[in-house]
Amino acid sequence: MACSPMCRIVTLPDAGTGNGPAHGADNGQAAHFRALEQLYASAPVNSLFESSLEVTAAGLARITFEAREAYYHAAGAIHGTLYFKMLDDAAFYAANSLVSDRFLLTTGFNLHFTKPLRGGKVVAEGRWISGKRRVFIAEAHLVDEEGDEIGRGTGTFMRSHIALSGLDGYRQPD
Repeated sequence: MACSPMCRIVTLPDAGTGNGPAHGADNGQAAHFRALEQLYASAPVNSLFESSLEVTAAGLARITFEAREAYYHAAGAIHGTLYFKMLDDAAFYAANSLVSDRFLLTTGFNLHFTKPLRGGKVVAEGRWISGKRRVFIAEAHLVDEEGDEIGRGTGTFMRSHIALSGLDGYRQPD
């Protein structure tokens, strides 16, 4: 089996912690994933950066978007803002897929640009790395339509006092 640059063996948080969807049934986990996808879609910032989120499994998230000329910096390539946003979001949702009661907050993010991007379809893949209770670490990478990595990053995310259930966008799809 081929392994992407993000391939790693990780142990998901214990099912008995009460901190994530593993605590409930598979239906509850799937409902949590779909509600996170709706939360992402409802964020006003995503009207500026058209993209879609798919939480593919506990600890894994994928964002797909089209890099357009509107996102260029003065030298004719995609501005780092887009790299950061998509990497942070992919890592964040990978981590928050493991927490079904609280919204996580990004407390730090380390970003590496590996290739300039001029446009086309891009995929950001996020993967939870560690943390089971209050602080989570997740990584993400960006891949262009040729399959080349164009950026990667690692983030630290902390449980907030904000209940997911209290956020308007956190709901099942219509």
